[in-house]
Amino acid sequence: MLAEATPAALPEVMAAARKVRERFRGDAVSLCAIINAKSGRCAEDCRFCSQSVRYETGAPSYPLISEDRILAGAESSADDGAAFFCIVTSGRRATPAELEEICRALQKMRDAGRVRPCASLGTLELKELIQLRESGLSRYHHNIETARSFYESICTTHAFDVRERTVRNVKEAGLQVCCGGILGLGESMAQRIEMAETLRDLQVDSIPLNFLHPIPGTPLAEDAPPLAREEILATVAIFRLINPTTEIRACAGRQEHLQEDQGKLLDAGIDGLLTGDYLTTEGVSPEKDRDLVSRHGLKLGKGPDRKERRTERQRTDDS
Repeated sequence: MLAEATPAALPEVMAAARKVRERFRGDAVSLCAIINAKSGRCAEDCRFCSQSVRYETGAPSYPLISEDRILAGAESSADDGAAFFCIVTSGRRATPAELEEICRALQKMRDAGRVRPCASLGTLELKELIQLRESGLSRYHHNIETARSFYESICTTHAFDVRERTVRNVKEAGLQVCCGGILGLGESMAQRIEMAETLRDLQVDSIPLNFLHPIPGTPLAEDAPPLAREEILATVAIFRLINPTTEIRACAGRQEHLQEDQGKLLDAGIDGLLTGDYLTTEGVSPEKDRDLVSRHGLKLGKGPDRKERRTERQRTDDS
């Protein structure tokens, strides 16, 4: 069983994962970037989150930023080579007023056509997700975070079913789904495999994998066991073997855990990187990520082309 693989088997597992990536995903690595559009004061109790009001972390807190700042972030990310740009808000869900503002920004991002618009706005209903799609949204991000069997260990203010239902709503709305989670919360390897299989069964389009970087003030800053490099690489490879055709993206925590060995994630099956800063922590610069991709003999995934922009606009006009 993969869950019982020994460290000696890591090179073989990684080699298999790399072959699967090459066969089903090719030689392109897509970059995505995010903007923390509304930060802090979240009422949920996710034990890893620096933005929860339940923990003293010093994370910034502010309301929804202006449309101009969102659009400037999208343009800057496109200049840096990002194919996707994600608008992220804290809290269980964006309010109707916030959605209206975000929709206006999405319409302008769609018309500019330089990046594929993405959003992470919480547990929205189907009609709201359709509204976002009609405004130009391409992909919606909503993590399941971990395995169902482990979920109550990291969050008690909402159930795993709520997250899964949101993912199904996203698919029904006709949007791509970006859905993954965090490794290193205290889950077992078997539970990581359970999570990978759930994502396979949900047929998501992209799997973002974060590696816990414990934030002082959160419960997991003291409780979570450290992740070994070999453990990270084996887990990434297993996710690729279970999800051969799905984009898998390395996100927050990779620089803290892997440092100069981040390129080994590409050898383990990754075909996407979250570049630039994260929500409340510093990330990897786009220049370093572009160089990382190039040094591994891979190429950057492209943003939307002219034909794709016309198709997206026509789909919106026909809705």
